[in-house]
This record gives sequence, C-alpha cells and structure tokens, in this order.
Amino acid sequence: MSKRIGFVGLGRMGANMALRLKDCGYNLSAVFDINEEVAAAAAGSLNVLHCKRLDEVTANSDVIITVVSDDASMNQLFKATGNSLLKNAKGRIFINCATVSPSTHIKVEERAKKAGAKSLEACMASSITQAREGTLYLMCGGEKRTYQRVKPLLEKLSASMRYVGSAGKAAEVKALVNMVMNINTAGLAEGLGLGEALGHDLDMLREIFSQTGANSRVLDTDGEDMQKRDHDCYFSASHAAKDSGIALKLGRSAKLKLPLAEATMGQYSKLESIGLGHLDKSGVAELTFQGRGPAKSKKTSRKKIIKKASKTGRKT
Repeated sequence: MSKRIGFVGLGRMGANMALRLKDCGYNLSAVFDINEEVAAAAAGSLNVLHCKRLDEVTANSDVIITVVSDDASMNQLFKATGNSLLKNAKGRIFINCATVSPSTHIKVEERAKKAGAKSLEACMASSITQAREGTLYLMCGGEKRTYQRVKPLLEKLSASMRYVGSAGKAAEVKALVNMVMNINTAGLAEGLGLGEALGHDLDMLREIFSQTGANSRVLDTDGEDMQKRDHDCYFSASHAAKDSGIALKLGRSAKLKLPLAEATMGQYSKLESIGLGHLDKSGVAELTFQGRGPAKSKKTSRKKIIKKASKTGRKT
C-alpha cells in the first residue's frame, strides 16, 4: 500500500475505482483526464495532484491505472515520444482497463518494455456500482509475474478475476464477452418489440422468457428498461458498436464469418447515425418497438444514472 497510485481517465468507472482504492487505504498520488474540470474535481475529492501532463502522472506514481475508451486514446497515452506516460517510466507498472483492440494492448506492452516499465491489461466486465464497491470482474493479460505483483491491488477492486494469458489475450476474451452480450441485447429488443406489436403484456412475456430458453443476463439488466424506455447509460450504444467492431475484426483475422455480430453492429451503428449513440445499449429497442425513434428518446443525468446503478447493481 506504500506504492503511489496514479489514475488516468476519470469517467464513471475510473473515478469510482480511485475512490475505492482510497477507501482501502492505498496511497493515491496523481490524476489526469483530458477533461480538466473532471480531473480537477477528482483531484479535490481524492486530495491528490491534478496533473496537466501525462508525464507528470508517471513522475508522481509507481503504479498507473488507465481507464480510457478506445484505441486512439490508448495510443495517445503511450506514445513513444513527447507528452506520454512512458517518459521516464522505468520501474513503473501500468494497469490498463480499457476495452480496446488486443493489438493495442500488445503494442502498449512492447513500448512499456522499451521504456523499462511493465504493462498489464485488466479488462472489466462490470459497471459503476461494482467499481465503487470493489466487486468488478477482471480479465487480466500480460506477463504472469507482473500480474502476481499487482494482484493484491486488483483484489481490492474485484470480487473475482482471471489471468487469461499473454498480452492481448484478455482483450480477446473481453471482446467475445461484449460481442455475445450485444447480440443477446439486440435479440431481446426484437423479441420484446415483436411481442408488444402482437399485443402481448410485456411483464408476462419477460417472466416467461426468464423461465425458458429465452433467458439471459441482459433480460435481467435491460428487459424492463426496454419496456419502459429507461435508457440511462451504463454502457453506451456507441461503445457497443465499437466493441462489436473489435470482435468482427478478430473474426476476419481468424477467417470466420460472424453474421449475428455483423447484424448487431449494424443496429448499434444505426443508433449512432440517428443521434442515439449516447443511450445505453438497451436503447437498441428504439429501433424495434413500433412508434419509437430519436424524437422521443430521452437523455438522463449523471446523478440519476448513479442513483439507479446503486439500486440495480447492473453489470455490462
């Protein structure tokens, strides 16, 4: 716990993970976010240094946890030159929690090694409440020795975790998790949308789904939301499109056709194209229920999302 912990990326997940480690007595030292207002607020609540540059985080931390949203952001953090987390990074350990392409995690590990640092991917299959309570599910990839070194810290963030293999392997598994989750979500939206169009009571239909082969985790997390059009964003449609794209790229590299993943990506990409990418993945129901669409979809506040998450404990 004497190690200095830095955080880069202070959205709903990163901020709550930082608060969790602070509660556990870890020595949080520095934070950075591309949104300086967000970073300043987090620095104040955590009583740590608000860094204006990435290399400041590295200079003031022994372990740096990154939680960003895509490959471009990860590559920006770990540039080989210039303002980068890798500047004077010798001896540092980077724990990268983003859902990005496996190849990006591999490149980050290679660049970290050249800088004399270590890198581990810790892909998350959970959401806001679990981040705050330290009950995430983590899939880890990288050198086994690095995993063992940071395992005590990761145990404070997770209820369960699994070491998957070398760099990129955990990211592959996370892509498969999200691919199947997204397919299930889109399929549920079609089933409920058709059920409503046929005049069935959706409470009854969801209960029958739960007792039959139509049951799934997303029925629990998304079914009622689809029925009530309550698309508070825990895992956005835009992220669903991105992650489906990662899986499809893996499929192409393996020379496999993935028609369900392709169709699902098409649905989530369509949500983005009509201005609904900000909705939760349950918002795919806006494309399948009669009389719905962008004009009537509602935005929700961050406060409402966190309040509801504390009640549902939903996972993605």
